[in-house]
Amino acid sequence: MMDYTQTLYDICVELVNHKDHLEVRELPSADDDELVLCVYADTADISKLIGRKGIMANSIRRLMSVPGRLNDQRLDIKFESYGD
Repeated sequence: MMDYTQTLYDICVELVNHKDHLEVRELPSADDDELVLCVYADTADISKLIGRKGIMANSIRRLMSVPGRLNDQRLDIKFESYGD
């Protein structure tokens, strides 16, 4: 089984400036077929990960959905900033 948390971290770590402040956590889900992942980073880095009009966030979600579909699992990816 794939480690979605580590895979998402590996994608995001290449896109942020403050790599030591990046964290990806799995959150509880009410649905057994859904995996909820939350990316935490500094405000500026979260802005980069979301991108203009959410284009980067949607690209990350689309990329992560491929292995999810192969394993019959839905992924919900959220982006949260620590604040400054």
